[in-house]
Amino acid sequence: MEENKKKFIDFNIDLAQSSDNEDKSFEMIDNVSSVNIACGLHSGNPISMKHAVEHCKFKSKVLGALIGFSDTSTNPSDMTEEEIEAIVLYQLGAISAFAKAYSLNIEHVRPHGAMYELLKDNKDFALKLLNSIKKFNKWFILYGPVSEIFKQTAKELNMNIAQELIIENDASVEKLKALIAENKCPDTLHFHCISNDAKELVEKAMEFAQARPVNFNNVVSSGWVD
Repeated sequence: MEENKKKFIDFNIDLAQSSDNEDKSFEMIDNVSSVNIACGLHSGNPISMKHAVEHCKFKSKVLGALIGFSDTSTNPSDMTEEEIEAIVLYQLGAISAFAKAYSLNIEHVRPHGAMYELLKDNKDFALKLLNSIKKFNKWFILYGPVSEIFKQTAKELNMNIAQELIIENDASVEKLKALIAENKCPDTLHFHCISNDAKELVEKAMEFAQARPVNFNNVVSSGWVD
């Protein structure tokens, strides 16, 4: 596909989930437009968070928070609004401190694991999670699944979201290609950066999509820039 006919879509990856995979993860930064940094609760630690922010400092990538439940959390669907708010604010505060120390900003949030899955079909949980994130920063973009419940909850709370397609194999690349042909592009693409074929999948997606951050795409679509 010709360069000027490619669709502009955000490419995102997760970082700082494990110090054992840091080097492999960091190799992927140049291939994407946004990164989600684990905040030390479900995975990651202060050192891996610091390293991730340092590696993004001069890369002109959009920084986001990768939040989740700890291994010791009770059944997520049974958690109270106060409990959800506490773990969300704890994680957003942690990564925001690292970003601030390097004169950077956190612009979006991506839930991990069970937190991501609950957004698909649990309206009560979605309301609690979105309200918790808005309490920290109402301007954050929340990355999440293609789900009517997620979409409707965000609309009710007037929260910006980015619905994503997870690119994990050749079949998902073909799905992306079909969606683009039907003019039904996702807002962002998520790549598992520690998988063996991550770079190959990015290259395949780049044949008909070009990485550009969600916020920039929103500005373009609003008519502020060409």
